[in-house]
Amino acid sequence: MIAQRRFLLFVPLGLLLLLPALGWADPEIKSPEAIPGTTKVDAEGVIDLVNRINNLKIVDARISADRKQGYIEGSVSLPDIETDCTSLGKIITDKNIPLLFYCNGVKCGRSVKSVHVALQCGYTNVYWFRGGFEEWKNKGYPFVKD
Repeated sequence: MIAQRRFLLFVPLGLLLLLPALGWADPEIKSPEAIPGTTKVDAEGVIDLVNRINNLKIVDARISADRKQGYIEGSVSLPDIETDCTSLGKIITDKNIPLLFYCNGVKCGRSVKSVHVALQCGYTNVYWFRGGFEEWKNKGYPFVKD
């Protein structure tokens, strides 16, 4: 009986430890203010980049269920859980081409993970939209919804 009680106490703890890996985070946890090696932009900064840089690649680091809620036009879907040097290389072969990552917003860590992978893979011109889709949508900017 005691062994069963101990097991039951460890199962929920184990599940709690898995939640961040599954993309479910504590609502009080926020993404960092900055990521070294990147340029952080807001929604208006994204628009400026799109207008100034013809070869800018925008990467949506969210899972497909989130992307179905809407996404920034022209972005490509590459969830953080699928992001590695090989998957990035299929989207962008030149590591100097400007690359912008976003996810759901400041309470989402998916773009943070993807940015770190891109930097580790040697991408040098990396932008990060910390406010993500939440900021984009809240400011009333257009988005695509399939």
